[in-house]
Amino acid sequence: MEQREWRHLLARVVADVSGTPASGGVGGRERCACHGVLAAGCPARVSPLVRAGASRLGLHASGPVPGSVAGLIDHTLLNADATRTQIAELCDQAGRFRFATVCVNPVWVPTAVRLLRGSGVGVCGVVGFPLGATLADVKAYEARRIIAEGAVEVDVVINLGALKSADLGLVEHDLRSVTDPCRTHGVTSKVIIEAALLSDAEKVAACVLAKLAGADYVKTSTGFGPGGATVADVALMRRVVGPEMGVKAAGGIRDLAAVRALVGAGAERIGASAGVAIMREVEQERVERATGIEPV
Repeated sequence: MEQREWRHLLARVVADVSGTPASGGVGGRERCACHGVLAAGCPARVSPLVRAGASRLGLHASGPVPGSVAGLIDHTLLNADATRTQIAELCDQAGRFRFATVCVNPVWVPTAVRLLRGSGVGVCGVVGFPLGATLADVKAYEARRIIAEGAVEVDVVINLGALKSADLGLVEHDLRSVTDPCRTHGVTSKVIIEAALLSDAEKVAACVLAKLAGADYVKTSTGFGPGGATVADVALMRRVVGPEMGVKAAGGIRDLAAVRALVGAGAERIGASAGVAIMREVEQERVERATGIEPV
């Protein structure tokens, strides 16, 4: 879609999904009678918006995770007290299991790049993390700096205060400050919307703004908010962004069952600190199948 069409769709999201004028906020907490979910996320109400411009895409079929589970996982360590030894262990695990990336704070990007050189595992750095309340020019510098240090993916936290204030132009500008340098340097950008702090209408608006800004993925959570990834949030995000963008589920994902459920809802990438435990489950299933023992 053209930028103008996406802006028109965003105006419809704010007006139609939240039930408020387009110039107002993006809230709305009423529940629909047909599905019992927040009205903003009701499939009957989201579907017309999807048909109006977002690519049509419903829930993915549930079932086994396709392909390599390891290749879905961003092996993550974002704790403030992470040590050099822990980062080295994270990188060693990522290399052994062939995870998609390691996801680390900016200060550890150069270390992770050095440790993973030649392994085929990328390095993802975070920007404006975990609150998203950093100035746009600071986010831009932070993104350019970690790209220069070797990050191949950047996860940026959306300006939540601006989104909740319905200052949608500011949100888009804030995101472009990161997505533009990412695009220039061929780096993947992911927008963290911190879904647990948003109404369903705000989640829809955040996803449309991320698409307007040229992001490659939308991501559910930082892992530091009041809640993590949910199947409902991933499904809603997938319906809005369509197949042209990726959806990353992150926050509280600790086992293979959760990975399967989230991939079934539309996630294409999983952010988890429990990547090793998840891969042990995968290996256990492989052994059980090989020996004819049904997994419990």
